[in-house]
Amino acid sequence: MMRAMIVDDELYARRSLEAMLAATEDFEVVSVCANAVEALHSIQTASPDVLFLDVQMPKVNGFQLLSMIGRERMPNVVFVTAYDQFAIKAFEENAIDYLLKPVLRERLTLTVEKLKRMVHDEPRVYDSPPIERIPCTGPSCIRLVDVDDVEHVRCSAAGVYVVTPKGEFLTELTMQVLENKTQLARCHRQYLVDLRQIDEIHRPEPRAAVLRLKSGHEVPVSRRYFGALKQRLGLRRDLKYVDPLS
Repeated sequence: MMRAMIVDDELYARRSLEAMLAATEDFEVVSVCANAVEALHSIQTASPDVLFLDVQMPKVNGFQLLSMIGRERMPNVVFVTAYDQFAIKAFEENAIDYLLKPVLRERLTLTVEKLKRMVHDEPRVYDSPPIERIPCTGPSCIRLVDVDDVEHVRCSAAGVYVVTPKGEFLTELTMQVLENKTQLARCHRQYLVDLRQIDEIHRPEPRAAVLRLKSGHEVPVSRRYFGALKQRLGLRRDLKYVDPLS
């Protein structure tokens, strides 16, 4: 039995598709989400085999959601849309199939047969767009943070935090996804940084470096990433430290 997840902002569409999937007896519906931010959390916890994904959703659409899922968590994808023109885009994204709303049982049967043949194959790679806005969760709201406003990102046992001039915000996105899908640079296993925000580089010890940002925040640099960071900043490879950065 395949583990299925439904993401759609329309209540009727979610309930209808959930009932049809259950009736096939080929699926266990492990999660039903009303938006992409809910889906990000559920993908981490529910580990679906198949994602039935609405294309058009407010704030973060289906194609943008794919940018935010790490490869190790990526399920097979079936796009669901009310607009036939999105079918071409769906196949450009390497989806297994697409379903037009309202979903017909006969059409869903064809999709199920495809999934049965392919669900145990290697997960597909989706050529999804760069992330422009990072969904962050708060006590009672979802905040979309522009990537250009991000100074740095830090992770800890409590989660991944996006740091901006307006404060820190918790996100479901992983450090790997943010590194791969934004211009943020890795400087430490637990930190990413916007290179434009670096004001100075300090070397308090031969094996340690610290970035002082324009805001006054300090971010550590590990030895592993120091050489690549200097190269991206256009500094000589033999340069040991720069203080202040010129």
